[in-house]
Amino acid sequence: MLEAAPWLTLIPPVVAIVLAIITKKVIPSLGAGVVAAALLIAGFAPVETLRLIWESFAVLFWDDGALNTWYIYILLFIVLLGVFAAFIMMSGGTKAFADWAVQRIRTRRGGQILPAVLGIVIFIDDYFNALAVGQISRPVTDAHRVSRAKLAYIVDSTSAPVAVLAPFSSWGAYIIGILAPIVAASTLGISTVEAFLGAAASNYYAIAAALAVWLVILFRTDLGAMRREERRAVVEGRPFAEGEVVPGQLSEDLPVHEAGAKRAVIIPFVALVLGVLVGIVWTGVTASGSWGPVDILASTDTSLALIFGGVVGLACAIYYYARYTAASPVFGWRTFGRGWLGGVKSMLPAIGILVLAWMLGGLIDQLGTGEYLGQLVESSNLAPAWLVPIVFIVAAAMAFSTGTSWGSFGLLLPIAGGIINAVDAPELLMPVFGAVLAGAVAGDHSSPISDTTILSATGAGCNVITHVITQLPMVGIAGGSALIGYIVLSATQQVWIGLVATLAVLSVCVVVARVALRPVDAEVTPDVDAPPAGGAA
Repeated sequence: MLEAAPWLTLIPPVVAIVLAIITKKVIPSLGAGVVAAALLIAGFAPVETLRLIWESFAVLFWDDGALNTWYIYILLFIVLLGVFAAFIMMSGGTKAFADWAVQRIRTRRGGQILPAVLGIVIFIDDYFNALAVGQISRPVTDAHRVSRAKLAYIVDSTSAPVAVLAPFSSWGAYIIGILAPIVAASTLGISTVEAFLGAAASNYYAIAAALAVWLVILFRTDLGAMRREERRAVVEGRPFAEGEVVPGQLSEDLPVHEAGAKRAVIIPFVALVLGVLVGIVWTGVTASGSWGPVDILASTDTSLALIFGGVVGLACAIYYYARYTAASPVFGWRTFGRGWLGGVKSMLPAIGILVLAWMLGGLIDQLGTGEYLGQLVESSNLAPAWLVPIVFIVAAAMAFSTGTSWGSFGLLLPIAGGIINAVDAPELLMPVFGAVLAGAVAGDHSSPISDTTILSATGAGCNVITHVITQLPMVGIAGGSALIGYIVLSATQQVWIGLVATLAVLSVCVVVARVALRPVDAEVTPDVDAPPAGGAA
């Protein structure tokens, strides 16, 4: 059946995405996508369908006779981060840090600049970026009445889009590994790292998405559903809608020590970051036997590094919790246990969504959805130059429907590179690489079944579907700007002209939106620089 009608492989991701947007219930929607995929693979045989569903779950934990440590460690890190957040909150550190930060970051704009800067600085891994930046920034953005949806947008737009541009990141190492044989087969005569840097310069979407964050913050531009979220945060002081399922949100019934200190947040977070970096270097050097940055990142076990950093950070958080609450009779062993339980419970929605997204991704891989979209590129008879915008569109569709940008990289980079090498057009090789990377990040950035989307929402404490819907206008503008840039590149054969066109279209769109729509905080009060309630005068 699938051989005769390969377009059917698109049905499961479409079912999951459409249901998630309509119902705003991610877990049942992903479950429906899993069932649809299993039914198609099994030819609608009930027993085989159940077997496939079970296997798609079991393989996340046990594969080829051994523990599947990558998935297990990611889930454990999420749990550790939930418990970590619980203890720094209970120690009074979260409140103390927020009070301290509000004295220094006096405006809503400043509160948004904090996660934007951190997102660029913590570029080493998108998972770590998505979870850590949101956790660090949340007390500050909450204090300045910035919606969780806006925080999630900033986090998401400075995680994968920044990581994909950096050669010394987990993304850079993975991409360089894929590019190596393609570059070797070409007539360019350059190193793989040079090819990566050339592709990064042609990655119009990642550049546009990262720049869009700063334009949105500086021009105070909110579009579509984001205006609703921001208006509620500014007017009512509620960063998310009442009754929303918010992953990573701790229960309000956990006790908080009043005389907290900001070091109870800062030192555990520094320990967490340093622990992850040490883990990345340690596992990379152990596996590769080399101290070269690219070799380390190509061989590192990021999931194990996250566990190492998570344990170190949690140990510091528990130390400060014990130090500041030891004299209080309220904070006994029972409260200590409640902190563990509350932290774990806060991350259960994220874990459920992530597990189902992984299950769906595995079944979609078996269906061959990515291969079907890849064949569309191979069968195109367009002039080589026009392959650039085509692969951008196909990569975006592939990542959106499969929820993985890395899968799109692995499939489309060799296909597109092979076509360019076959027609002997080496000058188009790096633009095509950049277009594939850009499209995959764009599709992943806007997909509700993407793990980075889910983790960005979790780190920011935002409902996943709210995050997807509210960031779509800016993702669409950045994506549309990139597409226009690739069309200009194809017409002019000049990468820099295409980049200028991309940035020009993006800037014009944001400026027009700013002129047409008054900033939300200006609608409420004209004094945007006034401190929030409880802030310094």
